[in-house]
Amino acid sequence: MIAISSSKVRSNFKEICDKVINDVESVIITRTRGDNVVLMSEEEYNNMMENFRIFSNSDIYNKIKTGIDQIEKGKSSKRDLIDE
Repeated sequence: MIAISSSKVRSNFKEICDKVINDVESVIITRTRGDNVVLMSEEEYNNMMENFRIFSNSDIYNKIKTGIDQIEKGKSSKRDLIDE
């Protein structure tokens, strides 16, 4: 994560946005009075929100964890999908 002053962000906004997207980098925008802001790509934000949703719902999390445990223990099988 990179920290950049708000004045530098204002003068280099396009370049900083490109770096956030192309390098999958989050940027902390520092402000003189505090209350900093984080700039991240929409894709990164959506991914983070989906993770929050999964981890906050114990039913969903437990189903995923059970599936991972089964795969790691070799208790899974491969199946072909049926095209209809």
